[in-house]
Amino acid sequence: MSPTLTLDVWSDYVCPFCYLEFPVLDALRAEFGDQLDIRWRAFELRPDPVPTLEPRGEYLRTAWEQVVYPMAKERSMELYLPSVQPRSRLAFETQRFAQEHGLGTKMHQALFQAFFEHDRDIGSIDELTDIGRALGLNAVRLKFALRNGDYTQGVQADRREAERLGIAGVPAILLSTTDTTVQRRLLSGAQPLDSLREHIAAMLGATPQQSAKRAAEHPQCQPVPDRAFAQPV
Repeated sequence: MSPTLTLDVWSDYVCPFCYLEFPVLDALRAEFGDQLDIRWRAFELRPDPVPTLEPRGEYLRTAWEQVVYPMAKERSMELYLPSVQPRSRLAFETQRFAQEHGLGTKMHQALFQAFFEHDRDIGSIDELTDIGRALGLNAVRLKFALRNGDYTQGVQADRREAERLGIAGVPAILLSTTDTTVQRRLLSGAQPLDSLREHIAAMLGATPQQSAKRAAEHPQCQPVPDRAFAQPV
């Protein structure tokens, strides 16, 4: 039996590059099928009490004009600079709730779309329960879970594991396989489809190369604004 490859993907719902990476991962899931297991992991860039970014500030406007919009056009996606910059912990907890009901990936995508396409406040419990209801989730149970903090520890544990691995920004992708002779690979930033495909094929044994190459810089969001959009692997 061919080895199964797991992609642990750390992201934040307020990071545009994390959303821009979603169709790449979706295409790889379709290409590699059961050989690929994608797990969505939480990395809240600015947890309370870290200040959030100014939604209409010069920093975000410049970053979007110079990097986000061109990259979105290149990947045939439509994103808009949101008018709010919420904290994302409750959005992560909403995804965890959906995951338990078999809708984790659909919720993952829906949260990105709500924020970057429809300018919805994904830090609001009411907005999150509306999004959950639209996917067929029990809104009453979801709201109770969010108010009760049922998934808070799991979200925080994801962030701690990321820090232990040396992850300082998102998206970040950890590739590991059931073949213990193949070394894990940690990739930082939004990866091009061809580049990520090569890493996956190599780890699955489709190519002879088994050692990681140093990748070029790829766009990434980080907690410190002046380092937010270009970080090498």
